[in-house]
Amino acid sequence: MTRTAPDSCPGVLRLHQAADGPLARIRVPGGRLTSDQVLALATAASEFGDGAIELTSRGNLQLRQVRDAEALTAHLTAAGLLPSRTHERVRNIVASPLSGRVGGLADVRGLVGDLDARLCATPRLAELPGRVLFTLDDGRGDVSGLDGDIGVHAVGPDEFALLLAGADTGIRVTKAEAVDSVLAAAEGFLEVSSGQWRLHEVADGPARIIESIGLTPGTERVEITAAQDVPIGWLDQDDGSVALGAGVRLGALDARLAEFVAAIERPVIITPWRSLIVADLEEWAAEQVVRVLAPMGLIFDAASPWLHVSACAGQPGCAKSLTDVRADVTAAVESGRVLADSSSTDSAGDNIPAEEVTVAGRQHWSGCDRRCGRPRGEVTDVVATPDGYRVD
Repeated sequence: MTRTAPDSCPGVLRLHQAADGPLARIRVPGGRLTSDQVLALATAASEFGDGAIELTSRGNLQLRQVRDAEALTAHLTAAGLLPSRTHERVRNIVASPLSGRVGGLADVRGLVGDLDARLCATPRLAELPGRVLFTLDDGRGDVSGLDGDIGVHAVGPDEFALLLAGADTGIRVTKAEAVDSVLAAAEGFLEVSSGQWRLHEVADGPARIIESIGLTPGTERVEITAAQDVPIGWLDQDDGSVALGAGVRLGALDARLAEFVAAIERPVIITPWRSLIVADLEEWAAEQVVRVLAPMGLIFDAASPWLHVSACAGQPGCAKSLTDVRADVTAAVESGRVLADSSSTDSAGDNIPAEEVTVAGRQHWSGCDRRCGRPRGEVTDVVATPDGYRVD
């Protein structure tokens, strides 16, 4: 498959003209933010956007209705969130959010910074499409199934499988070789691509890249699956500290709530499941965070129906949407029509009125058949039609 149009992924320097105004996408490699950066984002959302920070399925962030692009650029640069003007759109790096803190076979935190720095230091790699995704999985299998293009997956403390187009190539590298291998594969993508945005679109792309980097695959393969293991609630870290996983309703974090998160003054990790983790807390501090921020809207209950639902932008943000999807899904949650997995009372069929849609388990609500933002893995689609919704 060859794309006939150039990659149009937005960034900070190139905004997307959404129906409700300009949209900026801010890359956050590994989802890692300092408390100062969280505060800077909250300020940006309030002063330059619509007052909310959107979390994306790649652990990146978006601001809608941007009013002053030049001022936003200066603000994010000062906060260290725009370290490269040439490579800003290719810094799509997801990593196991709990790596080095809770479980995992290897700590990939150092690989995130190394990959980001060396990616930005390689001029040619600025030519990568903004859709290319790098994955760094610590062996627990949480991010390798996220439809990545190039990545590594720990199979031991110092052994990683090289993944291409989301599949294990059979190539094994050490931790010291991991970033070299990923960057070599990225260079290989540019060699074999003829306009494609993603590696799986390139005919025999993985095989051609393997040949170009000169590594020999072994016979063993890791089975890659699309896991949906959102870390929510109290998480005991290996060092005795506590991390808190918090869901965010429909992935939209209010700027005022973000200010409270920043005030905790601990590292924050944005996950690819549109949630966040506040790490390295003492137990008493973790208890206070839950007590204060749960009533404000952060979700620390793994059984919350909000964790079953995701949605596209819908109206008024998207001109292609047939309805205000987020209002409809919010009404479904608040009226008890988002059910647990064990329920068998799902709606079925076409043109179901919004107020009658009842669905159990993981579900994604879309304003049109494009189904933007749909998560990986098993999920029920709730798709808008001119006369209601279709449940697939």
